[in-house]
Amino acid sequence: MSEHSNIQFLFEPRSVAIIGASSSEDKIGYKIQRNIMEGGFRGAIYPINPKGGDILGVPSYPSILDIEGEVDLATIVIPAKFVVRAVEECAQKKVKFLSIITSGFSEVGNWAEERKIVEIAQQNGMRVLGPNIFGIYSAETSLNATFGPSDVKRGGVAIITQSGALGIAMIGKTKIENIGLSAIVSVGNKSDLDEADLLQYLLRDEATKVILMYIEGVKNGERLVEALKQVTKKKPVIAIKSGRSKRGAMAAASHTGSLAGADEIFDAVMKQCGVTRAETLEEALNWCKFLSTSPAPRGENAVIITNGGGIGVLAADACEKYGVNLADDPETMKEIFEEVTPDFGSIKNPVDITGQAMAQDYEICLEAAFKHPAVDSIICLGCETAVLDVERLTESLEKVHREHGASKPAVLSFFGGQDTENSIVHLRGQSVPIFLDVYDAVSCLGAGYRNYRNLKDAQTKVEDVFDPSVVDIERIKGVIAKVRAAGRTFLLAPEAQEVMIAAKMPMPQSKLARNLDEAVQFAEAIGYPVVMKIVSKDIIHKSDAGGVALDLLNKGEVMDAYEAIMHNARAYDPSAVIDGVEVVEMVKSGTETIIGARRDESFGPVVMFGLGGIYVEVMKDIAFRALPLNRAEAMEMIKDIRSYPLLLGVRGEARKDIEGVIECILKVGTILQYCEDITDIEVNPLVAYDQGDGVRAVDVRILLSKSAKGDHHG
Repeated sequence: MSEHSNIQFLFEPRSVAIIGASSSEDKIGYKIQRNIMEGGFRGAIYPINPKGGDILGVPSYPSILDIEGEVDLATIVIPAKFVVRAVEECAQKKVKFLSIITSGFSEVGNWAEERKIVEIAQQNGMRVLGPNIFGIYSAETSLNATFGPSDVKRGGVAIITQSGALGIAMIGKTKIENIGLSAIVSVGNKSDLDEADLLQYLLRDEATKVILMYIEGVKNGERLVEALKQVTKKKPVIAIKSGRSKRGAMAAASHTGSLAGADEIFDAVMKQCGVTRAETLEEALNWCKFLSTSPAPRGENAVIITNGGGIGVLAADACEKYGVNLADDPETMKEIFEEVTPDFGSIKNPVDITGQAMAQDYEICLEAAFKHPAVDSIICLGCETAVLDVERLTESLEKVHREHGASKPAVLSFFGGQDTENSIVHLRGQSVPIFLDVYDAVSCLGAGYRNYRNLKDAQTKVEDVFDPSVVDIERIKGVIAKVRAAGRTFLLAPEAQEVMIAAKMPMPQSKLARNLDEAVQFAEAIGYPVVMKIVSKDIIHKSDAGGVALDLLNKGEVMDAYEAIMHNARAYDPSAVIDGVEVVEMVKSGTETIIGARRDESFGPVVMFGLGGIYVEVMKDIAFRALPLNRAEAMEMIKDIRSYPLLLGVRGEARKDIEGVIECILKVGTILQYCEDITDIEVNPLVAYDQGDGVRAVDVRILLSKSAKGDHHG
């Protein structure tokens, strides 16, 4: 593949060709050329139409090959059956980027032509956006090469959308909501360029303050994760995803599979990347507008100012929900607000200036909060009352926002009749972050704080990376080769154990007894109590077959158990090939956890952690992350589960060996990452003992792909 053109020329082309330009007003080719011209694009515009003639006053060319100058971007709007030919001509012309508006490709099952387009592009150093898109808007060069609305408001929000129709609607909606765009790009079928490529440009683009992604499905999730981790260290990314309910295809193969709904994994991976996920479009757009126009907080102390106790309590609840910390030092609160609050008001947080408050009371109180260094953010609320002159209040709020709004983040919410609603509409038009609903206001501030903490973490985090050479990958591959040679896609207990030993995972001692004498001899060597389990490729569910005996305390019990297990196994499946009986050290009880790792269709290798043992399916108390992981990310994952306090030690119990658990998570992840043939690994339970006493991987299950060497991507 030749060196791909610099992504910059997609967003900042010096020349644009419209293949399929038309003088007929109802054609998309006409609308796109009109948008490019009306948008004020400063580069060269080349309409392409076999009929020739002027289009919108610009001379057109029969073919792109007739153009003398260079072409950075070709927008293609001709019927699908002619697209491949046009792409070949673009390749001849050495065009850098193609924006293929035309639909009728992989989205309707026409994969062959889409692949052909990408092949031609890759052989000639071109990149392809689409097909099946509405185009691209870039404020940097005043380029509106879309068939959406022509008048786009410029600003700091960049949108990447997989849905064309929704993207066009977003252009209109952002205008009404007074949200300025730095770019909006439709990715459609993602045949070549995808979100990860576009993020590289938006990361460096000075004008882009916040990025919104509308995602339907993830291809190449590993690249996306890498790109998002980079971007969120510099600027906020908000994601909204449709298609919450699709289950992973391998659901039945393991706990990790059945528990890994596609949405849970998407959610966890976005969290891991520092992306804020919105539930609704309205929420996403509110956050974008707020984050692109408000200053970042400098600290965690938020203050609520209100004229009504009830609405103040609602805001305090919302603060807890959205992770906004309220300032609570009584001395500081007194210092800031005692002078500016009526005697019968309250200077605790929420600061209550009471139902008698007038416009000037709000103004004085807000100014005090803005000017005091101990206040990092402000939530200003109110209910319409008889004494509150809404017109005066509107003027006061506008004045305070104009004078102080750039110094610290503030959100407002007022509740009342028609006058209040009119005031809100007016203030929003002046870019004041004011909302009808308290929760909408506080959720914006919460998004601001999530970004503030992300950036702070990025500066302070030590990337404590795990060294994969701890795991003997070659030895594990040797075990897998033997399993493949035996025609199996799952590992028997001794094989799984050998994999764990190669990864230096702490296992209970174990030996495979081929006869009764060996069973006794091994039990004596390991030391009582022991557990015994049948080993047979034909008996997967050992307990169902009566193939397990626990807590054997002496030689007599071992002999009885051996006879019983062999008898039960033969009765369960007379044709089963039995390798022997595994004699295992009986692990003393501790806190049971589970580690799973599998290949996800979207994100590639992912790892799961949760509370283990028999309740895992019922409690579903689990967390996911994409690989590779460092220690800090593994720790965050452990903290994600609801039962994390059990590991910290409750009611006088000691803290568990969390470091030991982290090492095991990283080792299991490393095995999956470097052994392409493995699709699932599950350690259940991994028993965690008190800190310093380590952990034990009691039962391990490993599955392989149906055919050798990493067909999992197909």
